[in-house]
Amino acid sequence: MSTKLDIQIDGGVTTPKGFLAGSTYAGIKKQSQNALDLSILYSEKSCTTAAVFTTNKIKAAPVILDQNKLEKTRKSRAVVINSGCANACTGEQGMQAAIETSEIVAKKLDISADEVMTASTGVIGVQLPMDKIKAGISKIVLSKEGGKELTRAIMTTDTRPKSIAVTVRSGSTEFTIGGTCKGAGMIHPNMATMLGFLTSDALIDFDFLKSELKKAVDKSFNMVSVDGDTSTNDMVIIMCNGLANNSKITRDSNLANGFRKALQQVCIFLAKRIAQDGEGATRLIEIQVNGALNQKDAKLVARTISNSPLVKTAVHGCDPNWGRIIAAAGRSGAELIQDKADVYIGGMCLFKSGIPQPFNKKEASDLLNQDEVILRVDLNLGKANSTAWGCDLTNEYISINADYTT
Repeated sequence: MSTKLDIQIDGGVTTPKGFLAGSTYAGIKKQSQNALDLSILYSEKSCTTAAVFTTNKIKAAPVILDQNKLEKTRKSRAVVINSGCANACTGEQGMQAAIETSEIVAKKLDISADEVMTASTGVIGVQLPMDKIKAGISKIVLSKEGGKELTRAIMTTDTRPKSIAVTVRSGSTEFTIGGTCKGAGMIHPNMATMLGFLTSDALIDFDFLKSELKKAVDKSFNMVSVDGDTSTNDMVIIMCNGLANNSKITRDSNLANGFRKALQQVCIFLAKRIAQDGEGATRLIEIQVNGALNQKDAKLVARTISNSPLVKTAVHGCDPNWGRIIAAAGRSGAELIQDKADVYIGGMCLFKSGIPQPFNKKEASDLLNQDEVILRVDLNLGKANSTAWGCDLTNEYISINADYTT
């Protein structure tokens, strides 16, 4: 049976059946009254839920709370999200604030607080303004159209919203995966992105969902780097409510591959948008690594290059200094034999089998002066490949982060 994927660039978390969202300005952000900074994502039916969280040993209160809830229930029905305050390093008061926030939302929606996830993003070390949170939650109105507002509300230093939906069609069966995320700085995930929310109306087995989410995250969000910093608040949550009424998707089901492909497509699309929107960035950099001895080595090389300040500044300056690329690969810890390695900018080979190649510097510079720049390293040692995404490093990145709280 053939399976077709329909990509909806204008879709998002409320595209799948049964999902609603709403947002408001609660005054948490230091912005105008026209801003949005508090949101609720809600499912009309309880959802099989899986998540991945930051590996940073400093974890925000909402991360700890969500981990504890999902370990017990594997279910959720709503997520309440605030931007402008991370609720990280806030002690017992911060944990109580996260718990109270989930309880307020549960009462508003007439559901169990155990099924309300919490998520926060913003400045570390600041207590949640609970008076503003309470007032804001009371103002939120849920709707099918609310997904677009939610995508804007979760932004901090992001310059553009990031969302997508992919519908899977197989015979008479149809289900959709929607997603949104935020992230522009403090991006070097070792699990996910800053905040990522995925929804689906598919009926699915929990163990399969958990496994596929981790695989999709490893291929997407875990291959993005803007600045080498891993946040205290990173999480990606996927909620599946089963309202598509499909036969339950398991590892051996006919629908498994369609779900897998759609989930990976959603995650990769969002991950690339994070790299593209890196703080102060002017270019998206895609790093392709081929011919590694194994997958671990391929990822090591790709991620090391994507996070190299020297590579990032060379791309920003349109300087075809390929030595920075091969040097980053060489320090990655992966197996590399100099006399077998090749380096490309776009389709232009600058280093072949350990020997510098003659090239036109103007043409190479022009290849770096694109919105999307492709750097490729062929190790020629095996069959493993990997792709990572990053962005150039600019003066604007320094300005944004030097003045973040002042």
